Amino acid sequence: MDVEARTRYVRLSPSKARDLAREVSGRTVGEALQITEFSARKAAAVIGKTLKSAIANAENNAKLSVDDLRVKSAVIEEGPRMKRYWPRARGSVSHILKRMCHVRIVLTDGNEEESE
Repeated sequence: MDVEARTRYVRLSPSKARDLAREVSGRTVGEALQITEFSARKAAAVIGKTLKSAIANAENNAKLSVDDLRVKSAVIEEGPRMKRYWPRARGSVSHILKRMCHVRIVLTDGNEEESE
């Protein structure tokens, strides 16, 4: 059974978070939490928070055991961009894109239910 958690509109560039998300996916929940807790990056805090939310969803909503859970996928999706301007010489401007992302983490217990 799969359980999902999302964190939306995070003020973080998606490219800075994707490599950590790739490292977390496929591991057990305990290993993934260790990776996020001992990393000093902003992406680690966001992914760790979403991972803890997914664990809580699995425990409380789906009644799954935490010991059996694995990270099936950790995906960082593009969010909207805030457009800002930087004043330059002679009245011109440079554009600044402040990027946002959405974090989606799917946990699985390894047991696929047959729904036919």
